[in-house]
Amino acid sequence: MKKTKVFSILSIIVLSIILAACGPQDGDGKQSNSKKNNKDYDLLVWEDVEKADGIKDAIAKFEEENDVKIKVVEKAYAQQIEDLRLDGPAGTGPDVLTMPADQIGTAVVEGLIKELNVDESVQSIYTDVAMQSQKVNNKVYGLPKAVETTMLYYNKDIISDEDVPTTLDGWYDLSKELTKDGNFGLLALFDQIYYAQSVLSGYGGYIFGQDSNGNYDPTDIGLNNSGAIEGAKYIQRFYKEGLFPAGIIGEQGINVLESLFTEGKAAAVISGPWNIDPFTKAGVNFGVTKLPELPNGENMSAFVGVKSYNVSSYSKNAELAEKLVVFLANEENSRTRYEVTQEVPAVQALANDPVVAESEAAQAVAEQSQFSELTPNIPEMNEVWPPVDAALQTIATGKAEPKEALDQAVKTVKGQIEANHGGR
Repeated sequence: MKKTKVFSILSIIVLSIILAACGPQDGDGKQSNSKKNNKDYDLLVWEDVEKADGIKDAIAKFEEENDVKIKVVEKAYAQQIEDLRLDGPAGTGPDVLTMPADQIGTAVVEGLIKELNVDESVQSIYTDVAMQSQKVNNKVYGLPKAVETTMLYYNKDIISDEDVPTTLDGWYDLSKELTKDGNFGLLALFDQIYYAQSVLSGYGGYIFGQDSNGNYDPTDIGLNNSGAIEGAKYIQRFYKEGLFPAGIIGEQGINVLESLFTEGKAAAVISGPWNIDPFTKAGVNFGVTKLPELPNGENMSAFVGVKSYNVSSYSKNAELAEKLVVFLANEENSRTRYEVTQEVPAVQALANDPVVAESEAAQAVAEQSQFSELTPNIPEMNEVWPPVDAALQTIATGKAEPKEALDQAVKTVKGQIEANHGGR
């Protein structure tokens, strides 16, 4: 079954299991103030690394308006749920945290985050895809703070704006011209499904099939169908012909890719908004644009990443925590956060705000989003990453052909889903 594009998604998933119980409350079932537990603050917020400045003013205003004290701690956002599993029961976890939307399904099943009681007027300020990413069984478990997709960075000192290829074939041809003496054309981490899906999906590959309502079917895996295999064969050419350096494969690949670009040895790379600041600080004269078209006329796809604010099930002050989440994610504070962090906001109205509209990177993300899809947020997605990445690496290194490698990967994924999720 072919995957459904994000702009036609009506709902994300239906989890047909009983959700695990939420975290502990006081014996009388009422929420208690954190200060009563010998803490010198009412709420603890886990914010992303180097992003706390983006909410500094909002936090100060909320403290003043509500006569409360808030402590903000920076943690890598992709690791916050993992930390919550230990810190929540220990009583040292946050009241509010930030996380990737593809972790929400797992977090809900494990009872780590609370359902939010936010009405339609609050939900309606966000883009449809961003808001849908926060729902499980049509219940809301977070509010979106930012959206991101991969995009193409190019070095203007190597290639001018008007000469940037708009097709992947064009980049393939240009790479053959530029690849010499330690220099390269386009580089991408196609040995990882996060990036390779942009090609596999364009040819008809998909991770999980979806029904007419957008609900994922973890028994329907399209990572070894004819389209996925065709896409993998196309990717294979870049490695076989030496257009990608050997060091770009595996765990250190991202460091090699970024170093070659900042050193002016790569004409272009596929990456995300997280590299805007590092590339700028490195002094690279770069431009950004959406991903190119594939030979079949389809635009390269990408995963839409949505970052959100969520309330821990272990919060002793959940009502206040939810109030803070709504406040942090509102239009005014989303705009301020964008100005500081450059993370593209999920608020619909801000797409036309001059501060956002004048950003080349923000516009590239917005344009690429039209050809992109949500990362599946069901728990079974956890079983996809390692086996498929391993298969793509064997393809990149020439140790296996696409069909053989992808067939084995899908077999492994299905086995792990059966073992860890009861084959639901």
